[in-house]
Amino acid sequence: MNKKKVVNVFMGVLALLLIVGMAYQFTPNLGDLFARKETGTPALTVNGTRVTVEELENVRRSNPILSSTDTGVLGDDFKTYIVAQKIEQALVTGAVKDIKVSRGDVNTKVTEVREQNDLTDNKKWTDALQGAGLTDATYREQVRQQIAIERKVEELKKAVPAPTDAELRAYYDLNPERFQTDARIQGRQIVVADKAKAAALLTQLKGGADFAELAGANSTEFKDRGGALGPVENGVPRPVAQVALPSEVGAAAFALTTGGLTDVVESGGKFYIVKVEKYLPPAPKPFAEAKTDLTTAVQEQKQNAALEAWVTALKKDVKVEYQDINWKVENPTVATVGGQDIPYSEVVGQVVSNQQFAGLLQQVPAEQAAGLVNGILKPQVTQQLIQSYAAPALAERLKLNLTGTRQELAAALAAYGSRNVKASDADIAAFYAQNKAQFETPGSASVNEASFKDQAKAVAFRGSFAGGNFTAAATKAGGTVSERGSVTAGSGTLSEELNAAVFTAKTLKDAGEGSLTDVVKVGERFSVLYVADLKPATTQPLSAVRGQIETQVLAQKKSEAGQKFVDAQVATLKPKDNLKTVLAAQEKRVAAQTPKTPAKEEGAENGTGSTGGTTPAEGGAPAEGTEGTPATPATEGAEGTTDPATPAER
Repeated sequence: MNKKKVVNVFMGVLALLLIVGMAYQFTPNLGDLFARKETGTPALTVNGTRVTVEELENVRRSNPILSSTDTGVLGDDFKTYIVAQKIEQALVTGAVKDIKVSRGDVNTKVTEVREQNDLTDNKKWTDALQGAGLTDATYREQVRQQIAIERKVEELKKAVPAPTDAELRAYYDLNPERFQTDARIQGRQIVVADKAKAAALLTQLKGGADFAELAGANSTEFKDRGGALGPVENGVPRPVAQVALPSEVGAAAFALTTGGLTDVVESGGKFYIVKVEKYLPPAPKPFAEAKTDLTTAVQEQKQNAALEAWVTALKKDVKVEYQDINWKVENPTVATVGGQDIPYSEVVGQVVSNQQFAGLLQQVPAEQAAGLVNGILKPQVTQQLIQSYAAPALAERLKLNLTGTRQELAAALAAYGSRNVKASDADIAAFYAQNKAQFETPGSASVNEASFKDQAKAVAFRGSFAGGNFTAAATKAGGTVSERGSVTAGSGTLSEELNAAVFTAKTLKDAGEGSLTDVVKVGERFSVLYVADLKPATTQPLSAVRGQIETQVLAQKKSEAGQKFVDAQVATLKPKDNLKTVLAAQEKRVAAQTPKTPAKEEGAENGTGSTGGTTPAEGGAPAEGTEGTPATPATEGAEGTTDPATPAER
């Protein structure tokens, strides 16, 4: 039985841990989720709860990032992260050990799991448990703990008071885009089964024919109401949202923000023409209309904050005792703001969960990745953590009725700082001018190429071919024909010379149902291309994309203004960023722990005189005044000493 089936049983538990703030960024082996094995090599105890070396190694092996290296700066980071996660896990499971869970509740859950995973057969069940390193008894203990955590979380959520009107109003004012009606149009359509008929009707409409009359006489849909998209009320069609139309038709119609006719649009074997009589842009819902959704969103934020506060309180007075010196970690304060210490393990946790970091590890050696992470990613993460830790104090000082976790409060502060930002007509026009290419639809055509060794033969063929079977004629003239098929300008299907001859040259020669390019020299040969169904490039006018641009420009301006506001507010708290000091101390510690290689051998092998210690790229040069930085109190002392928690553990 594949171990994955059993591991999947606990995916819900993993999600639960994420909810309560335990940032597991991997799926550990089943036996590692909750069980505290009675056997194994002791590594550390958390408030008396034992964590074994085997459990820690399980966490490392179960995640490709954490298992990618156990040496150097990244190896030291990963060890810090693993230990911090196991400490949090032990705290949560310890906090719910007194919650009563009956044997019947456990049996019900186990039976449900076995049935859902086709493990009702006792042998299959036993094999699956053994594959995950479990017994039935240890698995049932994990289930008991799972149920206990679920009940604790529900208890915490139920204790959260209902949102006040002031909290709802604050959320409504700072998140207007979340409470808007959809864009709608008032309009009519003509739907026919024949493309030629649709084209003829469009010609009549452009000539001034009455749309409702043509729809009543020709449309296969809504002809009884003159093609009106919605029921007619007081002489005008009721507005409809874009979902009321086929996707291609809706896209074309809703691009007409100033009204007008679409071209003939094909969808599902039918041909549509839509007349937009009035475009109704998205608009904010009134507060009363949005109140139900507001209450749900704010209540969820308040519950998130309660769970975060619970886990934070569990860490406050934690005592960690190390039995295995190899798993004793440094977890110093990386920053301080508003009287709160931020542990280095939180920086590492965000690095581990960063997708770009995961990609980086696949591309470069660990020591090179460490240099890039220390120089770029960790400083960014540290600043983000400073802002989130500062957010509660700032929201209180500004007397804002904000709710949520630290990160949610930081986002709300940014929204508050950018609440009055607008996108002007000049901003929109400038963006359109600078990014016109993204609103272009490139030209396309069906292309066949005839290639000749002799230029004169190519010129003669071009002059003589006036239509008919291009392949036969070119072959008879001594050319080699290649069917290029449907080609989009600039796609790379054609060489630059051929692409220019088809899509930018003004010298195409009519030849029956298509046209011929000039003779084009390609390498040592000469080509003539037969072009059919040529569609020139088109550019959407500003009026058609104004709404899209306004949304994009406004988001960018709000982001910049919000960040500037938060930066200014955080600065008033005079935060202290210790990252450089922490990294310099880590570099010295890792170098001291790295076995020394004789300089001669190292130089002969790598062309350097390195001693094998951590390079400056991994941590940068030690910051001024950091040489000889002492160890943090939590990690000093002899093996087995019981110490108060470091700031990170608190």
